[in-house]
Amino acid sequence: MEKVALGIDLGGTAIKFAAVTETGNIIATHHAPTEAEHGLEHVIENMMRGIAELIAQTKSVELSGIGIGVPGVVSLDGGTVSHPPNLPGWEVVRLGDAIAEKFRQVYGATKPVFVENDANLAALGEARFGAGTALNDFIMITLGTGIGAGIIINRKIFRGTTGAAGEFGHIPIDYNSETAHAGIHGSVEGFIGQRHIAEYARKLAKNHPDSLLHQLCPDLSQLEPKHITAAAEQGDPLALAIWQWVAEILGAGLGAIVSILDIRKFVIGGGVAGAGKYLFEPCLGALKRFTLSSMHEGIELLPAKLGNQAGVMGAAAQAL
Repeated sequence: MEKVALGIDLGGTAIKFAAVTETGNIIATHHAPTEAEHGLEHVIENMMRGIAELIAQTKSVELSGIGIGVPGVVSLDGGTVSHPPNLPGWEVVRLGDAIAEKFRQVYGATKPVFVENDANLAALGEARFGAGTALNDFIMITLGTGIGAGIIINRKIFRGTTGAAGEFGHIPIDYNSETAHAGIHGSVEGFIGQRHIAEYARKLAKNHPDSLLHQLCPDLSQLEPKHITAAAEQGDPLALAIWQWVAEILGAGLGAIVSILDIRKFVIGGGVAGAGKYLFEPCLGALKRFTLSSMHEGIELLPAKLGNQAGVMGAAAQAL
């Protein structure tokens, strides 16, 4: 019988659940609000209700274990979550132990529970089931509201000394910049996190009344990267210039990674990556300009394949 594990992607506003086979088939899913404002115990109960829903959908399946992806730093022991963002009241939590004990109480059985940073698990999901299946070493970059990274070396997550490796968004690329994010001036995320891209585009659009951005989003306060992509698809010069600007910054950050780690394959996902060729092609050019020519061989940017399922599939992969 094929192995099946439960994957849980715990976010600040929603929790995603999936039952995943060892060949990468999702056989059951569930989605629930996190309701983080109600505190730790309430969130754990919501997680247990989601687990119960998946078990009800897969009654005849023997579960190998449970994997959980969480925001923030997870200690090297694989079960302790420290001060996760967007989960108020959480400080240092032995989440793996808490879920394992709740499971034992409800089902009278013991299952291993693995906990890992969500960006790391998105990378693991792509390594096992997505764009990274043929790669030994790569880095997955997630471009969204925040910018994170998961590092895969020898097909395993590289976690660093304390478990915090992969904070790509906090790499400074312009230390003289007045722009600061999370206390760091000129960081990648401070420039091209989704919200910052929209702010930059709004400022430019105000001085370019002929841009298609005004037609696609008459209320510029609602402007999002998808509008910029739609305008770029129609050849709008301003939209193309915006993506070129994003690509330059992303390329500079990736260039630092290539120079330090000599990893040359990048899997790129997240909502901002929906810009496709308007981002990928200029970014590849920028990346090569920011690295030594002797390090260009093998550099490749690959679009992620798993989309919003990367986190839950990576979480399940931990337990398979």
